[in-house]
Amino acid sequence: MDDNFTAVVTGGNRGIGYAVAAELVRRDCRVVLVARDRERGERAAAALGGSVGLVVGDLSVLSEVRSVANELMERSEQIDVLVHNAGVWPARLVRTPDGLEQAFAVNHLAPFLLNHLLEKRFLEGRTRVVQVSAGLYVKGRLDVDRTPTGADFHRMRTYCTTKLANLLMVPLFARRWQGTGVTIDAIHPGVIRTGLGDPGGVLGLVLKAMKRSWAAPEQGAAPVVRLALEPGDASGRYFDADRQVPLEPVAADQALAQRVWEQAKMLTGVRGVA
Repeated sequence: MDDNFTAVVTGGNRGIGYAVAAELVRRDCRVVLVARDRERGERAAAALGGSVGLVVGDLSVLSEVRSVANELMERSEQIDVLVHNAGVWPARLVRTPDGLEQAFAVNHLAPFLLNHLLEKRFLEGRTRVVQVSAGLYVKGRLDVDRTPTGADFHRMRTYCTTKLANLLMVPLFARRWQGTGVTIDAIHPGVIRTGLGDPGGVLGLVLKAMKRSWAAPEQGAAPVVRLALEPGDASGRYFDADRQVPLEPVAADQALAQRVWEQAKMLTGVRGVA
């Protein structure tokens, strides 16, 4: 691996993100973790060893997403891989300082905004962008008027819906970057034993007991890393672990995708770009 090969992993301090970062470090990549909590991020970076940096920012807050992008641009002369791993499965309705539902902000708008703000670096380095998705997108029910603020909040469905919104963007980014060498693919890593969606309390204990039979984060990380390091210019694909599969119709609605794209531009303040 090139000594300067740089991979950025959002949500890289725990779960699948940490396992992805660990495997990339093992392959002698320079890794930059993006984490919300500085102390946890520093502990993760120290445990990983190797050449690991840390950028701290809360991806549910648009101003902090911009700060993260600015710091990445300043600190990284090249970004060879960006793994959008950070995600939220909300147990209750939480609105951000921007007035947006938290999962909608983290799961959908943050990757959208980062892709735009880091685009200059992408084009310079022919970046591979990997979006960690979820097979539950098929259960999503996107209401462009209500979903952004959580007016249609549902403890299970909101996660699915925000993952759907994010996945709708992948073919549009692939089209935007066609012929530039920049690629983007999405991947469902499998049903993995992480802390995502743990509600706490008695229900949380029951869920943790159920998760003991689920696959370890390292198993979920393997197909993500494979995709991140895969050579070639293929783009706009969706993978279920190691298997490329077509998107279900709910995520292949081009008219809806374009509407969600325009809304994301408006909500994030990305203007003057296609």
